[in-house]
Amino acid sequence: MSIEIKAPTFPESVADGTVATWHKQPGEAVARDELIVDIETDKVVLEVVAPADGVIQSIVKGEGDTVLSDEVIAIFVEGAAGSAPSADEAPAAASVDADGDAIAGPAARKLLEENNLDAAQVPGSGKGGRITKEDVVNFLKNKPAAAPAAAAATPAPKAAQVAVSVAPGERVEKRVPMTRLRATIAKRLVEAQQSAAMLTTYNEVNMKPVMELRKQYKDLFEKTHNGTRLGFMSFFVKAATEALKRFPAVNASIDGNDIVYHGYQDIGVAVSTERGLMVPVLRDTDAMSLADIEANIADLGARGRDGKLGIADMQGGTFTITNGGVFGSLMSTPILNPPQTAILGMHKIQERPMAVNGQVVILPMMYLAVSYDHRMIDGKDAVQFLVTIKDLLEDPARMLLDV
Repeated sequence: MSIEIKAPTFPESVADGTVATWHKQPGEAVARDELIVDIETDKVVLEVVAPADGVIQSIVKGEGDTVLSDEVIAIFVEGAAGSAPSADEAPAAASVDADGDAIAGPAARKLLEENNLDAAQVPGSGKGGRITKEDVVNFLKNKPAAAPAAAAATPAPKAAQVAVSVAPGERVEKRVPMTRLRATIAKRLVEAQQSAAMLTTYNEVNMKPVMELRKQYKDLFEKTHNGTRLGFMSFFVKAATEALKRFPAVNASIDGNDIVYHGYQDIGVAVSTERGLMVPVLRDTDAMSLADIEANIADLGARGRDGKLGIADMQGGTFTITNGGVFGSLMSTPILNPPQTAILGMHKIQERPMAVNGQVVILPMMYLAVSYDHRMIDGKDAVQFLVTIKDLLEDPARMLLDV
C-alpha cells in the first residue's frame, strides 16, 4: 500500500521550509515512527517520521529543495520489505569533498571541532557517507573502549598525516551556505535595529539575598519538587512578571500604527542551540510557581538542544529574557525581539567592592540591561521597570508579599 509522505502543516507565520537531511534512502527498511527526514523552517527544524513499517519507494523533494505546507515529499510503501545497506555500500568512513574535508552537517562539524576529531575517522551513515550528529555521538560513546587498541596500533605513516595538514603560511578559506534558521535570525536582528528606536538602560543588582535564599532551600526545594533544581532564572522571571504588571507599556507590542496591550505575561527565554538562537516561551508566568518555571525552562532548554522544539513553543511572547552571563558576559546590549518592545539582559555574577552604609563590602553583583523601543516606552518607565526588578531581587520577600 503506497502512502504519500507530506511536509508538516506550517502555521500562517511560516511560508515554506527546506528539506535539510534525508536520514533514509529509497529501498532502505524503515520502522514505524523512525526519523526519515528533517525539514528546516525559519524558526525550527521539524522532524518527519515513518507512518508505519515499510520502505521509501521514491523521494520527491531532495535535500535543499523548498517545500510548502502539506506538500508531498516522498512515496512510502507500507509493509514492504526493505534492505539494509550492503557491506560494500555501507561507508567505512565519511566521503570527502574536493577540499579534503569529510562531508558533515553543521551540528556534526561542531561536535567534531569541540572534541578535536578527524572527520575521516568517523563512519558516516548519511547520504553518500555524510556524517550526522548521531554518528559523532555514537563514535564518542565507543571511543573509550577502542582507545587501548588504538594505542597499541601502529602509528599512521607520516605522509598520510601531511596530506590532511595545512601548509605553513597557507591562508585557508571555506565557504559554507548559511542555514535557513541562521539567515532568518540575522534578518530579524537587523530589522529590529533598523525599525525600532532602540535604547538601553543599565543597572546593577546585589545577588546576595537570592543566593543565600537559594543556598538555604535548594536541597529541600529539589526534594519537594521531584528533582527540579532551584536556579536563578526563576527569580528573574517572577521579578520580571511583577514588573510587567506594574508597567504595561513594557509588556505591549506594536502592530502597524496600533499598540497592543497584553493582559497576560508570556516570557520568552533565549536558548543557544547548535542551530542558532531560539526563544521558547513560558506561558502565563503570573500563574506559575518557582518550581513550575524551573521545570518548564529545563524542559524547553533540553528540547532546544535536541532540536525537539516545535513552532508553537516559540510563537507569541510579550517579553524576553536573555542570559549572557552563562557564557561569561559582564555587560552587553540585548537586541529587541520584534514585535516585543523590551528585552532584559542578565549577565555574569561577579564579586565587587561596594559602598554600604559608609563601609566597603565585597558583594556578588550583576549588571542588568533593558533594551526598549523608545517609540512605545518612555525612558522614565524603562528605568523604573528595571529598578523594580532590582528591588524585588534584592528583597525576594517582596514578591511573596506583593509590595
